[in-house]
Amino acid sequence: MDKAVEALGINLPQLIAQVANFFVLLVILRFTLYKPILKMLDERRQKIAEGLNAAETARAEASQAQANIQAQLDAARKDGQDIVANAQTIAQRIQTEAREQSARDREAALERARSEIQMERDRAIADLRGQFADITVTAAERVIRQSLDRQAHQRIIDETLAESSFNGN
Repeated sequence: MDKAVEALGINLPQLIAQVANFFVLLVILRFTLYKPILKMLDERRQKIAEGLNAAETARAEASQAQANIQAQLDAARKDGQDIVANAQTIAQRIQTEAREQSARDREAALERARSEIQMERDRAIADLRGQFADITVTAAERVIRQSLDRQAHQRIIDETLAESSFNGN
């Protein structure tokens, strides 16, 4: 086998020295570089996992915030609809009250107008009675061609008017 190793051009002492150097270098690298690199990779893996957990937490919080916002919007929409409904109810009530007040005012004005008309009518009838009495006395004076006792005739005319249908009833 020595010949075979020599035929290949391998120097055995040099090969053993290189293998020993390789294992020494391997041990040195294992303690100086491999463990720190593994530690660094583990830390990086842990940071990535924490980031993913934080992202999931943030996603859940965002979903919860969105649900809260939607609930608040729904509540605000309902409140707005309630306010509009209340405003419409109040407006209808105010319109009804205004109509009722208008009707009461119209009836009061109509009643005042009726009472004023009645007062004017009574005044006109009284004036007409007075004028009728004067015309009757004047006519009677002309017929008789003498002056009659005006107070006595006025009394008789008033009694006659009171008995007649001309008394305004």
